[in-house]
Amino acid sequence: QRLFDKYLNKKLGSKNGTIFPVVRQNELQKYHLLLKKLEDMLSHESQYSEHNWQTEILQIILLLFPKYIHAFREAPVRNPIDGKKKFIDILLVDFTGNIDLIEIKKPFDNCIVSQRQYRDNFIPIKELSGTVMQLEKYIYYLSRWGSKGEDTLTDKYRDKLPHGFELKIINPKGLIIMGRGISLSPDQRNDFEIVKRKYHNVIDIITYDDLLERLRFTIAQFESDQT
Repeated sequence: QRLFDKYLNKKLGSKNGTIFPVVRQNELQKYHLLLKKLEDMLSHESQYSEHNWQTEILQIILLLFPKYIHAFREAPVRNPIDGKKKFIDILLVDFTGNIDLIEIKKPFDNCIVSQRQYRDNFIPIKELSGTVMQLEKYIYYLSRWGSKGEDTLTDKYRDKLPHGFELKIINPKGLIIMGRGISLSPDQRNDFEIVKRKYHNVIDIITYDDLLERLRFTIAQFESDQT
């Protein structure tokens, strides 16, 4: 029996092993295309409107983070205090139905931390702190909305979801894509990292240079695996 199992494993391994080089090559090509696209966008940022920029970057995010299978713009949420309806810029849905939020901002200069220190610290400037505050507020609204919100959102997007697929509001997280990190000084980077870690349990803050680095690192990993 052991000899038969060994033979069977070898046989199956020889058949199944051929799929990995093909997948690896396709993935490598995908990441090269994403990197080229992002580099080109960053070189011609002024040619994009805010809406078009968000659309293009969102496509890159969905390919870079494949756990997300849907993205809905202007998703409604109910303010539990006054009952008024608000609208989330972009709502992400993962393959289990759980939802997260994303804010995508064009990468204008000086939108992360201050150029000068305040009490020996480089502090978040208003574009970043305001975006964080907005996401925190929407996360709070969603969490308070609970099961009623789940039913409302599921009904709203039912025709765009697989049959029987339900949206879930379970500790939603936020994702912010904004700013450039390449021009930051070492001290600014350190203080920015402290800011990112402060919010990490609820919100991930990613600069466009972070995205470039992630793509380049992924490409390097795929290419090293081919040797």
